[in-house]
Amino acid sequence: MSYNEIFSRNTLYWSEEFQNFLKNKYIAVIGLGGVGGYALEALCRLGISNFLIADFDTVSISNINRQIFALNSTLNLKKTEAAKKRLLDINPDINLEIRDDFLDEEDFPLLFETKPDFIVDAIDVVRSKIALLKYAKSYDIKVISSFGAGNRMDASRLHVTDISEIKSNDVFVKNVISKLKKYAGINSGIWTVWSSEHARNLKKIRNTEKIKKGNGSEIEITKITPASNAIVPAVSGLLSANKILEIFFLEFNEHIS
Repeated sequence: MSYNEIFSRNTLYWSEEFQNFLKNKYIAVIGLGGVGGYALEALCRLGISNFLIADFDTVSISNINRQIFALNSTLNLKKTEAAKKRLLDINPDINLEIRDDFLDEEDFPLLFETKPDFIVDAIDVVRSKIALLKYAKSYDIKVISSFGAGNRMDASRLHVTDISEIKSNDVFVKNVISKLKKYAGINSGIWTVWSSEHARNLKKIRNTEKIKKGNGSEIEITKITPASNAIVPAVSGLLSANKILEIFFLEFNEHIS
């Protein structure tokens, strides 16, 4: 089955020329949980054929309720491996670069040696999120960032705006915005998906884990487990993919006009 056959329904709306434009785009998806997984699959089904995917984690049973790559058949697989198997089953000709590692500031220069056309930031560890957004802004790489899909139930309360337009009292969101401004001087120029719904979690579960990086060093992170469901992270990921499509469509039409 050819590329054109797989994506023929796409071209009924936007032409084979734009489909070929999409095919050659290169997207980095950092974090393959609820948001990143749905964004990645949507982008693959749009016909984008070049991806860098990164995640340090494996599929656990508690991921099954909301993560598209999490199935009983993929339990204990690396999330990147589960994603690879599914994406190649959609489009066998995609090009995948894979990074199974916890990413920090020092990793990004080598990771993005080939500059992506867009980054999907679906990281939920604040230090890595700040470092990624700082790098993307510094090197003029387009990015869309998930600003929390956990602890929510109502996907209709999700918004896609520039970071400067966020109106949220959420602790996680305020923390990221504050640190971006303090450590990177960033208060605009980043697309975000955020929720105006009040966060809700009936039980605070705090976990500290030690993670071994690819270079042999070990880091310790502490995370509070969010409440989460099948809808809000998925819609957040799809909205991220939708914004990327919208921007690429504008770029294409500007190029041919």
